[in-house]
Amino acid sequence: MINVAVFGYGTVGSGAVEVIMENNAVIAKRVGDAITVKSILDLREFPGDKYEDKIVHAVNDIINDPEIAVICETMGGVGAAYKFTKMALEAGKSVVSSNKELVALHGPELIQTAKEHNCSYRFEASVGGGIPIIRPLTDALTAEVILSVCGIVNGTTNYMLTKMDKEGSEFDDVLKEAQAKGYAEADPTADIDGHDAARKIAILSSLVYGKTIVSDDIPTEGIRNISAKDMVYARKMDRKIKLLARYESADDIVYAMVAPFLLTPENPLYSVNDVFNAIKVTGNMLGEAMFYGKGAGKLATASAVVGDVVECAKNIGKHLPCDWVDEVVELKDKPLSQRRFFVRVNASAKEKAAELFDIDFELNADFTDEFAFVTKKMSEKDFEEKKNVLGAEVINNIRMED
Repeated sequence: MINVAVFGYGTVGSGAVEVIMENNAVIAKRVGDAITVKSILDLREFPGDKYEDKIVHAVNDIINDPEIAVICETMGGVGAAYKFTKMALEAGKSVVSSNKELVALHGPELIQTAKEHNCSYRFEASVGGGIPIIRPLTDALTAEVILSVCGIVNGTTNYMLTKMDKEGSEFDDVLKEAQAKGYAEADPTADIDGHDAARKIAILSSLVYGKTIVSDDIPTEGIRNISAKDMVYARKMDRKIKLLARYESADDIVYAMVAPFLLTPENPLYSVNDVFNAIKVTGNMLGEAMFYGKGAGKLATASAVVGDVVECAKNIGKHLPCDWVDEVVELKDKPLSQRRFFVRVNASAKEKAAELFDIDFELNADFTDEFAFVTKKMSEKDFEEKKNVLGAEVINNIRMED
């Protein structure tokens, strides 16, 4: 019998307990031994809950229990979660986590701690919810040189952009609806300003490159400035607006970013709608592969957590290696390639914009108070310099993915 504990009995934590207990027979078959949840750490009481007898309030009740071999950290945050995870690893207990913030900030340190104490730190559920992406990158694709990773990794913003596209709704109205449905937090800043996506691409980039890419160093734009008018123009071009998180590298030059992009129907990410996520990986031998599925949700995320539990349970007393060292990578400040830009300016700035930019084509959506166009391919630096000349005359701009 392999005993598991859970830190945090919230949405994902309770889902992990449910997956372990409900799928107990198939999990036992795959591990070669029975698995059960022995303890659940939470400050709250859960009267009437099916597993209330497993609730404990002191972390040492789990850390000092020699029968517990694997712990699911589903607390969130980086305070107690970091402290308790480190304690568990130092006690030789493997920890699996869904906590993207903790992994992005302390991943290599916790991996090293696990190595020193013959246990493992795994975090499949920290990116992409239930989508298997971390194990494919670290295990199945180890023979590849990964050239790029690009994807939709935030379900909240993808849901909002899908609604705005399909219904012509304004940003504020869709945000309220997303909050009412529980897709967006009361404070949605991390999602709509791209910080959540930046943490996730930082984790994936670090795993691919093997060194630490700091999420705060990644140029990040969210969807706060996307409006119903932008959606009208997108439809005129037969494109969709998606918030993409991307990483690319060549000749030891590394670049990462998070920003909205206009995608064509030929792009496999074009059809990823609502709360679904998808991540496209390009290898030097493999070419393109895409991973698609539910990027959030109680049981989808919990399934990824328990997948890591199974791996750790099959390797008790061993360290499952992870090629990610605590050496910070300096990111290139601009992308490696040029691209086109969709731009909207006030009608009064039309002539000035036409003088500044080499325009590929103009767009007419019957908005008489503005002028919209798509530039020819240019560098980010060149675009920024010309955009700064126009200043407040620029209403919005979105990168084109060609």
